[in-house]
Amino acid sequence: MHALILTDDGPRFTTDYPEPALTGEARIRLSLGGICATDLELVSGYMGFTGVLGHEWVGVVEEASEPDLVGRRVVGEINCPCRICATCLAGRPTHCPHRTVLGIAGRNGAFAERFSLPVDNLFVVPDAVPDEAAVFVEPLAAALQILVQAHIKPTQRVVVLGLGRLGQLCARVLALSGAEVTGVSRTEAKRSLLPSGIATAHPDDVAPGADVVVDCTGSAAGMALAARLVRPGGRVVLKTTVHDPLPVSPTMWVIDEVTVIGSRCGPFGPALRLLETGAVDPRPLITGRASLEDGVDALTEAARPGSIKVLLEP
Repeated sequence: MHALILTDDGPRFTTDYPEPALTGEARIRLSLGGICATDLELVSGYMGFTGVLGHEWVGVVEEASEPDLVGRRVVGEINCPCRICATCLAGRPTHCPHRTVLGIAGRNGAFAERFSLPVDNLFVVPDAVPDEAAVFVEPLAAALQILVQAHIKPTQRVVVLGLGRLGQLCARVLALSGAEVTGVSRTEAKRSLLPSGIATAHPDDVAPGADVVVDCTGSAAGMALAARLVRPGGRVVLKTTVHDPLPVSPTMWVIDEVTVIGSRCGPFGPALRLLETGAVDPRPLITGRASLEDGVDALTEAARPGSIKVLLEP
């Protein structure tokens, strides 16, 4: 089986990777995969992961315990919980201490001809949603998680720092709330990708006093900027992890009573509805396509400063 895998020596393409063992799960044939920042971090050593990469995807079910799913286009949640521990039974399966995560932790990912996922993780893609849009469901759901965790009022001012893969989607989703949203990036090309109605700014030109600041930069500098821009009593939403030491002291957050929210995976159903209705169209964010065979080069291309979303197809 063809697959893009990560080894101790780095990423490589292989033609003889073992077929997925189903063990009661659905077998899925990949249609399109999307490279994200987490994939690039994994290549750099994050999590110590080895195996098949990839967790953004759309595919077709080849075999499943539910016959109605066979032949259907699907996307799927990446967290695979045990569903029997106290955390799962309390309704927090994405935080299951025993979970595996597709293409990230303890489970082979989707950048292969075929892969497997539990049936409970799958969502059927509406006919009106093309593959090129459906492949964005996972990061779009992550953007929607902000609205799950933090009620954004139409009267509020929201600043999104970083207009890469995730920041672009966060800005689009938050604008649906009616709030005044500003997307911030040092790169004019990324600012120009935002739809009309969403303001843009260079980091040096953003006024402080925002009600909500969403950090999608993945950098320590971004978190420091968020700390400067949020108003007293405001909220900072952290959408990316940072490996470098943080140049931010929590002292002023305490004094100013700032709420800091960690935000990760989100709801797939609402993400599919946004795509079906056309409320969000992520396809302008596609900056490249490649075959699995050229996957190593595609990872390099995805890491270039001007790249947003590079897609892989078998």
